[in-house]
Amino acid sequence: MLKVILVPINREGWPFIAIFAILTVALMVGAYALGWLGAVQPIGWVGLILTVWCICFFRDPHRVTPTRDGLVICPADGVVQLIDRAAPPAELGMGDQERTRVCVFMNVFNVHVNRSPLSGTVKKVAYRPGKFLNASLDKASVDNERMSVALETENGTQIAFVQIAGLVARRIICWTKEGDQLKAGERFGMIRFGSRVDVYLPEGVEPMVALGQTTKAAETVLADLNSTEAARQGEVR
Repeated sequence: MLKVILVPINREGWPFIAIFAILTVALMVGAYALGWLGAVQPIGWVGLILTVWCICFFRDPHRVTPTRDGLVICPADGVVQLIDRAAPPAELGMGDQERTRVCVFMNVFNVHVNRSPLSGTVKKVAYRPGKFLNASLDKASVDNERMSVALETENGTQIAFVQIAGLVARRIICWTKEGDQLKAGERFGMIRFGSRVDVYLPEGVEPMVALGQTTKAAETVLADLNSTEAARQGEVR
């Protein structure tokens, strides 16, 4: 039970949590000083709810990552909102050949720490400014602000994953840089406050998730490089 309640908080969140808490106390004290006694309690409850939400948003739970070679791990908590074919972002220099793309949408209640889908070497990290359209729209992958990462495994397999800002998100954070070694499931960044992550699979690799499926970063298996299984289908039950 304690593991469920006492979830680690990412360091990026502490300044925001402090701001929410201090602002709540300041407004309560101000209302009391002005004699608005009836407003003190409502302000306190609203401030408490917002502070708790901020704590939940920046939670950074430990995850158990499948470690078998070839497994592509989901980089984000959320829902698979789109599976299609598209070329990786041009700034990565991976060519214009279309690959299977899996898009995971994160709402403001999901864990927003992102994890590496594969183990390998970071070949390129590229930032591109853009708009802040609703991340659930198809054109968000082209028009929105984004941070793109190209990673190569020991055997030369390349994969791309892209952090995309959304309607509410205003800050993409990427802790990794070119030349870094990442392990599958390792933290590489986060996005504030609601967004999506796209994964461009290697050619010939089919996703092992279905549209509408809920995913967990570092735990859900997105695909298997060693599998010849056809793309999976799903239905609501």
